Amino acid sequence: MKVQALGIALGVAAALFIGNVKAHDHRRPDLAPWFESLRSKGGVSCCDGKDGTSLDDPDWSVDGGRYRVRIGGQWHDVPDEALITEPNQAGHAMVWPVTYRDGSIHIRCFMPGSMT
Repeated sequence: MKVQALGIALGVAAALFIGNVKAHDHRRPDLAPWFESLRSKGGVSCCDGKDGTSLDDPDWSVDGGRYRVRIGGQWHDVPDEALITEPNQAGHAMVWPVTYRDGSIHIRCFMPGSMT
């Protein structure tokens, strides 16, 4: 019984670890503390266990100082308070979307890439 409990505990720990790593660049483990420290202009923590998504340059744009991101084939305006203003150490744009039960999407955090 102890071996089974240990196996379950290790499985849960591994799942938690994998879930947190997904938001970060697994090729750059040195950036993990930086990712965990990210906050939007509104003060929201961007890496609180939810996944960030890397964006290719065609999937985000800026026009007149306003950012937009394409998620699931649809464009969404990035709220000003969701913007991460510190220098991007990862180099690629990232977005932290929240999808609600009704299918609507809220951009919690957005970090522009090197295109800017």
